[in-house]
Amino acid sequence: MGEERMRNTLCVPELCDVQPIRTPSALNGAFQPLMLWNGQFGATSLNQGTEAQWTAETPKAKNHLGFEGLEIQAIAGLEVHRIGINKDAVIEHSYKDLFDNAFSDIDEDERYSLITAGLAIAAYERTLMANQSPFQNYLKGQKDALTENQKQGALLFFGKAECFNCHTGPALNKMEFHALGMNEFNPDEVIHYDVNDPAQLGRFSFTQEEQDKYKFKTPQLYNLKNLTFLGHGASFSSLREVVEYKNIAIAENSNVPDEMLSSEFKPLNLSDTEIDQLVDFLENGLFDANLDRYVPSSLPSGNCFPNNDAISKIDLDCD
Repeated sequence: MGEERMRNTLCVPELCDVQPIRTPSALNGAFQPLMLWNGQFGATSLNQGTEAQWTAETPKAKNHLGFEGLEIQAIAGLEVHRIGINKDAVIEHSYKDLFDNAFSDIDEDERYSLITAGLAIAAYERTLMANQSPFQNYLKGQKDALTENQKQGALLFFGKAECFNCHTGPALNKMEFHALGMNEFNPDEVIHYDVNDPAQLGRFSFTQEEQDKYKFKTPQLYNLKNLTFLGHGASFSSLREVVEYKNIAIAENSNVPDEMLSSEFKPLNLSDTEIDQLVDFLENGLFDANLDRYVPSSLPSGNCFPNNDAISKIDLDCD
């Protein structure tokens, strides 16, 4: 269902939500204190000391609330996407008791707001963890959780391929930013795409520090197997393509000067067999096949997950 939906003819740059770069995975956000590819959302971690960039009247100003990235992103995102809070609708759709229970310490005049709604969204997002993958089960003592091929891939990940230099921690994403010379969006494939959008400059678009140009946040690595758009500019269609790109280490984006490329972007000298083993580990060893556990059985509004609106209920043909 839903295949009949068409782009609204009123979709012009001023009215449409045009994303200048690819949206990162929502998984394992609890382990990432900063959000977005440039890390602009979040008042902690590496953003301590960047207060001068929390510009008034911009989404970045929400950092002054003092929360980590997930909370700031949710609160700012509601405003960016022109979402409002209607107390009558909150009551009508049975959300009032939920707000009252969650935010009983907040005066009722301020309880139903974009801030509390954003905090509620972030609280849910913090539960979205891929933590039942074969690799994680292997670390818990299930020695047969990984195949022999995947074990060889893991040894490469933590050895010859040196993936662990950037991908470490519970979500395999060290909170760092690197320039890997990946391409931006193809302007012919994205509606109203602006090739001069500052987001293409990565961390620099937030910090305004010259050394941060073209640096993007290290992504988490779980459950990427079925994605067909990888990289901040969606220039890769599979994990294999990403591994092959990093194995050769030749930048595809001519706009990125060689001197700006990360020192971690260097030839890996992996053989075809080793690439196969590493890809098997990344695709299958890091794949949690039970994410349906996070899908709610119903919504207070009576609409459908994940699009909580009446039109989606028709499109999804759900009860």
